[in-house]
Amino acid sequence: MLKAGLVGAGHLGKIHLKLLQQSAKYELIGFHDADAENGRKLEKELGYRFFENVEELLDQIDVLDIVTPTLYHYDYALKAISKNVHFFIEKPVTQTLAQAQDLVQQCEARGIYAQVGHVERYNPAFIGTKEFIKNPMFIEIHRLAEFNPRGTDVSVVLDLMIHDLDILLSIVKSKVKAIHASGVSVVSKSPDICNARIEFENGCVANLTTSRISMKSMRKSRFFQQDAYISVDFLEKKAEVIRMRPAPENPSGFDMIIENAEGEKNQILFEYPKIQANNAILDELESFADSINENKKVEVSLEDGTEALKVALEIVRLISK
Repeated sequence: MLKAGLVGAGHLGKIHLKLLQQSAKYELIGFHDADAENGRKLEKELGYRFFENVEELLDQIDVLDIVTPTLYHYDYALKAISKNVHFFIEKPVTQTLAQAQDLVQQCEARGIYAQVGHVERYNPAFIGTKEFIKNPMFIEIHRLAEFNPRGTDVSVVLDLMIHDLDILLSIVKSKVKAIHASGVSVVSKSPDICNARIEFENGCVANLTTSRISMKSMRKSRFFQQDAYISVDFLEKKAEVIRMRPAPENPSGFDMIIENAEGEKNQILFEYPKIQANNAILDELESFADSINENKKVEVSLEDGTEALKVALEIVRLISK
């Protein structure tokens, strides 16, 4: 078992603490929070050991789980590196691109494992459909959320859209060619709704719409590729694959056949990938433990987190012009 510690015992941090405690792959040593009063309260109520001094915690662990506001990610990551402690770091990886690139270099130089918390990679609907997504050329993504004051200190791009940017960059194996974006601040001082169009060198185009002031929640991605359409519902954990193949010579009465203007007949097939229920946060934490123990590549690397941040910051720049 890897000895684990956590920094940042807020809403998400409490979830991580519970899962680290439950996991058979970690031994939770304790946690640190900048708010000592909150830390002592959690220690009393839930039994996790509170460390007022983060250096003392780092001296006793193998892995640090960084769940603080993004502003403090870089500093805690540096502390972990200085102690040769591997770290899991929530998204966005850091505040600036330079900070993220520095962490990549330092971890490579010192052999430190690090994983970024882009949890949608572990969404069962996405896992169930990945094998069907092959070279999509148009992608439509909607992530709509009801208003929640938590997270409005940053743009909706860094708060929510970055989830989909990571998924997008993991799917499209091509460099970004151009980005067009617009956004509006409605109830907070930073943009609450944003649309971005991303063009890739291979010709793929992605259209992303993200809002945190919607009347209802939606997290859907649609992938269009040759002879197939794949729909992934990240919120409802559902997926649908619609494919075409040449129509059989003698179709049954139940086969759905369409004929195009050139007279070609194709059969439409509907598939519903098997979705295995899971706890995505627990899975990402345990996947990180496996990477360390088995000396293998992490699922969501610092490089991945850096690329998602790079695109997100460019979108923020474009909508701030």
